[in-house]
Amino acid sequence: MKKIIALFSLIVSSISCQAQTEFKDESLTATFFTSENTKIDFKSILEKHKGKVIFIDIWASWCSDCLKAQPEVENLYQGYNENVDFITLSCDKSYESWKKGIEKFDVKGEHYLIPDGMKGIFGKSIKLDWIPRYMIIDKEGKIAVFKAIEPTDAQVKETINKLIN
Repeated sequence: MKKIIALFSLIVSSISCQAQTEFKDESLTATFFTSENTKIDFKSILEKHKGKVIFIDIWASWCSDCLKAQPEVENLYQGYNENVDFITLSCDKSYESWKKGIEKFDVKGEHYLIPDGMKGIFGKSIKLDWIPRYMIIDKEGKIAVFKAIEPTDAQVKETINKLIN
């Protein structure tokens, strides 16, 4: 019975994650650092890309799964960067390690650092329990893909193709 309850909870949680189409206020007001080491809130980041399809890659330079996925993210970037804006949000522990990681792993896109990491305000507001994590935002600013953990997930390319055509 406990297994059935746990499975049901997992399914309900998964459905609620998939159904989220808007960012919570906590997400929008969360403060990040730019690559120039200035503060910016998430709402301002989204506003910079208003009217565009946005691919968000949440990663960290210490995350082996993130690094293993990087070639596939690079393939997406090469295939879609003319029609999709790529934003990376890093959960690195320091500004210096983050900047070194971007350079070392040649991470493409517009870069931001989440200063309180996965378990901070932004992470909690988007139910960030694993990285890498990918999100897709449509041209109206709605969340089209709330949670993908592989850049090769079928929903990633399907959603991007649907949104840019």
